[in-house]
Amino acid sequence: MSKILSYEEKDTWIHRLSGVTKLIFFLLWCLVSMLTYDTRILLFMVVFSLVVFKISKTEWKQVGAVFKMVMLFLTLNVIAIFIFSPNQGSEIYGSRTVLFHLVGPYDVTTEQLFYELNVIIKYFTVIPAIFMFLVTTNPSEFAASMNKIGISYNVGYAIAIALRYIPDVQDEFTKIKHAQEARGIEMSGKASLLSRIKNTSSIIFPLIFSSMDRIDTVSNAMELRGYGKHKKRTWYMEKKLKRNDYLTIAFTVIFAIVALTITFADGDRFYNPFL
Repeated sequence: MSKILSYEEKDTWIHRLSGVTKLIFFLLWCLVSMLTYDTRILLFMVVFSLVVFKISKTEWKQVGAVFKMVMLFLTLNVIAIFIFSPNQGSEIYGSRTVLFHLVGPYDVTTEQLFYELNVIIKYFTVIPAIFMFLVTTNPSEFAASMNKIGISYNVGYAIAIALRYIPDVQDEFTKIKHAQEARGIEMSGKASLLSRIKNTSSIIFPLIFSSMDRIDTVSNAMELRGYGKHKKRTWYMEKKLKRNDYLTIAFTVIFAIVALTITFADGDRFYNPFL
């Protein structure tokens, strides 16, 4: 089983950026993506995200499984939007162009399709940024970055530990899965979907118990080292900001200001091509 969302040390300029820089970029990038429905800005963000994702040399095996889950969620979300709000696009853009009728109150309109297209694009502006951030940032440096911008080091350390143990939990899952298969429990594609779901659920409790043991070990080690005694702490993995960090932060801030200015220039965050 390939390890997903796990940090790998690589020699790219993105890896060399400080965790503070990547955290600021990630937060502002997500903020713009959430606030704007300007298709022009969103398309630019998608292209830029994919370019940065490519430059980071992130491998498909690191994000493939999670990406498939996200795509499933996105598909269900788009379907749910149409089922519960089939006229949302028409209400937003102030027009109604029916392409064809489905059943009952459900008409497929150009406005609804355009609205849902924007929803899909919004996901694709953020997904590559999330993956890139997780696989290019050392968890310990991430904790230091969060602490540097004012977040309690307890919160940062908890998140760093969670990220650090994702690969370990995956390894444990694989070991338990192989042990179950050795006992004759079929979990491959040969079994039916319901059988696989039922058999995979048998892994959950052993995985929980092994994770609890790991938590106990880590908490004891932290207690022996006096963790939490002081309100502040120093960080071995902390990086100082360099020229590329300042340039990246400046670009991100300028982009956020320009994008939000364009978005709300006419008092509406929706770009309307139907006027």
